[in-house]
Amino acid sequence: MELTRYNSLLNDIKIRVKNAQIKATLSVNAEMILMYWDIGIMILKRQQEKGWSAGIIPKLATDLKNELPEQKGFSERNLGYML
Repeated sequence: MELTRYNSLLNDIKIRVKNAQIKATLSVNAEMILMYWDIGIMILKRQQEKGWSAGIIPKLATDLKNELPEQKGFSERNLGYML
């Protein structure tokens, strides 16, 4: 009987942890999507304001890689997707 109660507690805690992990992952994913959207808007606005061509994307990708070496996802292709 006591073992059953303990196993029930253990199971409830595992479920709670897994649910929190899922919520955290969803929250992070949503924030990343918003960040990518914002970056795309920032690039587009600057291109329009300054008359920059698409040629800015390779330079920006290189500079972001150099300035934020630990960050992934800022390749030319991905910056294009953000736009």
